[in-house]
Amino acid sequence: MAFGWIDEQAELRRRAGLVRTLRPRPAESPLLDLASNDYLGLARHPEVTEGAARAARAWGGGATGSRLVTGTTELHTELERELADFCGVEAALVFSSGYAANLAAVTVLAPHGSLIVSDAGNHASLIDGCRLARGTTQVVAHSDPDAVRKALQTHDGPAVVVSDTVFSVDGDAAPLARFAEACREHGAGLVVDDAHGLGVLGAGGRGAPHAAGLAGADDVVVTVTLSKSLGSQGGAVLGPARVIDHLVNAARTFIFDTGLAPAAAGAALAALRLLRREPERAARAREVASELHARLTAAGHQAVRPDAAVVSVRAPSPEEAVRWAAECRAAGLAVGCFRPPSVPDGISRLRLTARADLSEGQIERAVRVIGETRP
Repeated sequence: MAFGWIDEQAELRRRAGLVRTLRPRPAESPLLDLASNDYLGLARHPEVTEGAARAARAWGGGATGSRLVTGTTELHTELERELADFCGVEAALVFSSGYAANLAAVTVLAPHGSLIVSDAGNHASLIDGCRLARGTTQVVAHSDPDAVRKALQTHDGPAVVVSDTVFSVDGDAAPLARFAEACREHGAGLVVDDAHGLGVLGAGGRGAPHAAGLAGADDVVVTVTLSKSLGSQGGAVLGPARVIDHLVNAARTFIFDTGLAPAAAGAALAALRLLRREPERAARAREVASELHARLTAAGHQAVRPDAAVVSVRAPSPEEAVRWAAECRAAGLAVGCFRPPSVPDGISRLRLTARADLSEGQIERAVRVIGETRP
């Protein structure tokens, strides 16, 4: 029977407690949201939603084609200019998603004969980029500059080191400055995904590379998403102008994909301008994360100290993690639930988003619910 093996896989997932299901949410929800990646609370901000609506009215519902045909509007180039200026780099290139941006950056910057050194904790989009690239990938220990050095020493040709800046599972930050040092010792490039750093780390939320003193470096390329701190959708690659020009000419997820919808570009641009005007939002997100961590650990939970806005709480097993998250939801609190294969170490977790717009009362409520529903 065609696709008969799917039933076997489904049964294996069920036995392992790893079945995933879609849960459509209504436009208005009574749940306290600590599950989304809306770090700055901008997804529903009036200026951001109006930016999306204004762009849709002006440019239509879709980009109408790939970026090299009809999919580049004046709005896209305006967003790219302001992203580059905000993050302190020469140029930026907007993609339809952060996933597409990561695939583009890794595949284009790791041609045949090159070495890709990939952190063991990297996001799936970076991992897939490594798989699709023509270079050879060597996975190294998590956040270990010495392991990066050792890997680079084994290769004489072009090389690139690939890492998240803030890892999405535990919210820990990569040692970017030390990674860059290791790269420069061997003439390698550094590609970092700042999905969870933009809007949270760096001066006024300019990102982890900016905080590490790497913004604008000619050997560093940064990818970002517009779907987290900026409350919109899409992604971008930031870096030297010659790298961005190369992506325009060689990146398959840019050349062959329909451009980002104008409404998403308009929303991201409005959010970026709002962040410029209200830089304190970045510091508040970090403050909320620290407060959540302190209260959770004081209550006896095994929570990982956050370096940005992700707070991770360990669960006993995949099944109990699912049950814990479901009971939190029943009590009015939405939290993320990370299980294998989404977690590289096999340890299941609740994943909490420390949003800048959370009140002290909401933080207290979240910690109380997590404690009352604990397995």
